[in-house]
Amino acid sequence: MTEELKEKTVVRIDPDLADLIPGFLENRRKDIALILSALEQGDYETIRILGHSMKGCGSGYGFDSITDLGRSLEEAAKSGDEEDIKRKTAELSTYLDSLDIVYE
Repeated sequence: MTEELKEKTVVRIDPDLADLIPGFLENRRKDIALILSALEQGDYETIRILGHSMKGCGSGYGFDSITDLGRSLEEAAKSGDEEDIKRKTAELSTYLDSLDIVYE
């Protein structure tokens, strides 16, 4: 019996935000696509802006990791570090895939 076990990241969110969370997370998935597209075009300014936006809003919704990854993406874009941008974008994708949200 082989079963792949994926580690879940439990995030506890205020129930008052329950209606907003699905849209917020969908927008972060859209950000991943935008970042990868911008990276192909060498558009580091767009990546910097997206990272800055994530840095500013993640914790407000209860997702400190999104704030941290946004900060890292912003810095990587400022320095033009393509590999770090790819790494942090992959981390964001993995994080979003691992979320187990508990409203309490």
